[in-house]
Formats: sequence, structure tokens, C-alpha cells
Amino acid sequence: MMNPTTETVRMGLLQRNPALGEDAFRAYWRDHHGPLAAQAPGLRAYWQNPVLDRLQRGIDFARGPWDFDGFSQLWFDSAADAGQAFDAGNLAGPLREDEARFLAGLHIVTCEQTTVIELPAPAERARRLKRMSILKRRPDIDEADFRREWRVHAGHVRRMPGVSGYRQNVVVARERRKGEPCGYEALPIDGIVELWFTDPETLNAAFASPAGQVTMAHAKDFLHEITAFVVQEHRVA
Repeated sequence: MMNPTTETVRMGLLQRNPALGEDAFRAYWRDHHGPLAAQAPGLRAYWQNPVLDRLQRGIDFARGPWDFDGFSQLWFDSAADAGQAFDAGNLAGPLREDEARFLAGLHIVTCEQTTVIELPAPAERARRLKRMSILKRRPDIDEADFRREWRVHAGHVRRMPGVSGYRQNVVVARERRKGEPCGYEALPIDGIVELWFTDPETLNAAFASPAGQVTMAHAKDFLHEITAFVVQEHRVA
């Protein structure tokens, strides 16, 4: 078991322009917008996660209303550095203009990211199945209780067979519209899960195992919704 590490990550929740097909959206994001955003000052790393499917896969849990086509992840030394990179300076205007060309919607969340189970090497990750899930806490659970229970939940996930990597992203700031901070009611997302598996069969077996059943039983103690997406990772910078 590794000691958890915490980092600051800015995550974009993307909805494609309906005039673009899925392939065209992914190509534009990868080949045009990605290199532009990678010019952000202070950027330490940048990954794109286009959505491949929206199946819950292995879990029996209420799905939320979210329907995204991709998740961006950009790492900075601090939330202030991330805000400065994208809300001010010479890059802010060109980025907004380019986003309007291929996106119909863009929400931003800033997260405290904890690596619970060490990830495979980047080259190996490309061959793994990655699932990202949006979490919303139960209405009777406050933010502090959510964080505490999610830390407990990490111990359950560690005991599940076949998990290749696991990160928790606790949301600490929200922008319903880019550049406009908002409260929880406007963007009620508490966390985003990242899980890696060898393949769909390994994922299904993990959640069907005794440890997986205990894990999901505990999830019902503090979660109201889990909205899952299978994604394909692409490293930009």
C-alpha cells in the first residue's frame, strides 16, 4: 500500500457542439484545442478523457442527470495558479473563442486529488479500461461527512480484486460557466472517481466480488447518485 498523495487538478466537464459528430469532436479537442490549452503558464500536466460509453457497469446505483462527452484534467501547483492561467492573461481570450467552436457546454471543477491505489505507467494505462464517475452525496450528508466517509470508502476499494489504479477527486470549487464561480446548488457535484481495470470483465468481477459488494453497500451510506462513464485517456502534456 502506498501513502496517499494529494494534488490540485482543474477538471473540465465537456459537452460537445451537436453539429459535430463524436469522432470530429474528439479529433478537434485532441489536435487543435489540446495544444492551445497546453500553453497555459504553470501547467504541470494535461490529460483528456473522451467518453466512450455511459453504462453503469457492475453497479446498481441511481444515475444522475449528467451527460458529458469528455473530461479534461489539468494539474497546477495551486488553485490560484489554475485560475490565473485560464481567467487572465493572453491565453484566456483565444481559449474561449476556440471552446465556442466545438463545445455546447463547459463546467469547471477544481479538485483536491488523492491517489489511493498507484496507477499503471502511462504507456500501460493506454491499454487499460478507465472509468470516471461523478458523485453526489445524500441530502442528509454534509460536506465534512462526505469527505470522511469517502476516506473510509477508499479502504473498501483497496480490498477489491483487479483494481489497477484508483484516484479520488474532492470538489473544492465550482464554475457552472467558465470563469464564474458558483455554489453547490448550481453544480451539485461532490467528487469524481477514477478507476482503472484490465478490461470490462475485470471491472464486473471486481464489483461482483464479496469485497465489491461490501464497497457498494457502504456507498449507499453516504452517496445519492453515481454517474459512470468509460473514457479513453489521451496525454497532451
